[in-house]
Amino acid sequence: MWGKRAAAALVVMGLGGQGQALDNLEFRLVGQKNDDLVGALRGASLLVDLKSRDIDDTPDILSAAQGDYARLVETLYALGYYSAVVNIRVDGREAAEISPLSVPARISTVTVTVEPRSAFTFGRADIAPLAHGRDRPEGFRTGQPALATVVRDAASGAIDGWREEGHAKADLAGQDIAARHRESQLDVTLRVDPGQKLSFGDVIVTSDSAVKAPRIRQIAGIPRGETFSPDDVEKAAERLRATGTFRSVQVTESETVNPDASMDIFIEVVDQKPRRFGAGLELSSNEGLAVSAFWLHRNFLGGAERFRVDGQARQLGNVGGQKPDYQITARLERPAVYGPDTLAYLFTDLEYEEEPDYISRKFEIGIGASREFSDQVTGDLGITYMRSRVTDLYLPGEPTRVLNVLSVPASLTVDRRDDPLNATEGFYLKVEAEPFYMLNDDQPGARVSLDTRGYRAFGEAQAVVLAGRLQLGSLVGPDAADAPPNDLYYSGGGGTVRGHPYQSLDVDYGGNSLGGRSFVALSTELRVDVTDKIGVVGFFDTGYVGPESFYDGSGDWHSGAGLGLRYDTPVGPIRFDVAGPVQGDTGDGVQIYIGIGQAF
Repeated sequence: MWGKRAAAALVVMGLGGQGQALDNLEFRLVGQKNDDLVGALRGASLLVDLKSRDIDDTPDILSAAQGDYARLVETLYALGYYSAVVNIRVDGREAAEISPLSVPARISTVTVTVEPRSAFTFGRADIAPLAHGRDRPEGFRTGQPALATVVRDAASGAIDGWREEGHAKADLAGQDIAARHRESQLDVTLRVDPGQKLSFGDVIVTSDSAVKAPRIRQIAGIPRGETFSPDDVEKAAERLRATGTFRSVQVTESETVNPDASMDIFIEVVDQKPRRFGAGLELSSNEGLAVSAFWLHRNFLGGAERFRVDGQARQLGNVGGQKPDYQITARLERPAVYGPDTLAYLFTDLEYEEEPDYISRKFEIGIGASREFSDQVTGDLGITYMRSRVTDLYLPGEPTRVLNVLSVPASLTVDRRDDPLNATEGFYLKVEAEPFYMLNDDQPGARVSLDTRGYRAFGEAQAVVLAGRLQLGSLVGPDAADAPPNDLYYSGGGGTVRGHPYQSLDVDYGGNSLGGRSFVALSTELRVDVTDKIGVVGFFDTGYVGPESFYDGSGDWHSGAGLGLRYDTPVGPIRFDVAGPVQGDTGDGVQIYIGIGQAF
């Protein structure tokens, strides 16, 4: 009888609503109390899934009950229980004994009884041969828990080790698995067949695409004739997806090996729609209305080139006396130039900007290349020419000066964050240097900046995250009055110091207010998850702008603090921050910030 045999039992799920075919679903664990095991069994059960979805079709319930035998046994094996007994009774009858041709008219109660008995350990645990430098998993050893997942991991790990050395067709040649129930031990012997070492053969595009086949092969970058590497195959698919040109990408290995010990690779792609356009509106109490639109072509010249035109009008509505700003940019990108990991670009920019201190009419054109050195390290190098007419509103007579600037912008980015939109661990570092030459004044200069961020998670389920950010900037060469206005530094707003209006902190040069030549910003956040979807944030920001090229304390600081809410979505957390000034005279009220993704 159940009451005499059970050392422990767990009863789950009460009565369902009236009229459901399945009124009661009960799980019982015999011989031990193990909530984790019960949770794993329930997670694998089709019956639990049907009950949670209120499915009351009797044939479906019976089918789920009969299918649960294999699912529950598989789960028990995965956890090392090889002598378990599983009974599933449908209104008192064993589900396995009910014919599909005589389904009951109604099912009221299903009782799942599992007697796991003893968990097994490994007796013999052998796998050979292993690739050079490879060892069997730590858990695949005599005396360790004999989990079926460990056996699978040991086999797949051994095969992966040989594949990483170029043996693309490595496979499991044989296995001898015996359960000794009396000793509760599992003996496992696995034999691996490495096969021959292979090289990459032809790369064959098997699908129709608007992108030329040679360009698909060039972007994929699979090195024909070199030793096979599964990482190269995976990277080829990632490169093709990164272009944004294809809706789906499949890179597969040939089933057969060529006589010269090479193996062909097949690429199948499905194109995205080539053109896309979009528009947006943004309303700010400080800056008025902003309207933006873009047009994108994903395969502009037939080689997966990406051409995008953006237009924007800002500060519409004359809020605070600000005049509208206008900008239109065009950028053409071509992947796989000078190697599969180098992207070349050409851009041009037209901008009209009217600020309290100046009016700028700017034209800029540039060319450059971006290279991915690894999954986490990228570099960028370009050359640009900028011509602008700047009217200095702060000077008597509002004189206009013409700037002709030739520059060589370069940057290096190291991104080791676990999630760019919602990082909990890792760090981010970006260094930018832009030496330039002002042709009209025969004056050299340089603009250098640093942005570094770090993240550390604490507590149960890493529910608390401490995040910090440091930004540094320096303009060397021209005085602030002679420099291009966009090269000067300001502080305030969502990207620097929350609680102060955007770019509210500048420098007083003898009664004339302009941006600074040096910049420092520090931010820290404490993020706490309240639920799986909702989090709260406390933050403090401080910023400095000075007249000197390198910090000497002669400038001004300001700081702000506040609280925020985060709501997690598939595209990143929705951010809502409320902040006020703590120190400095550039802010006197509450500022609100809304966006997608963390502040940094």
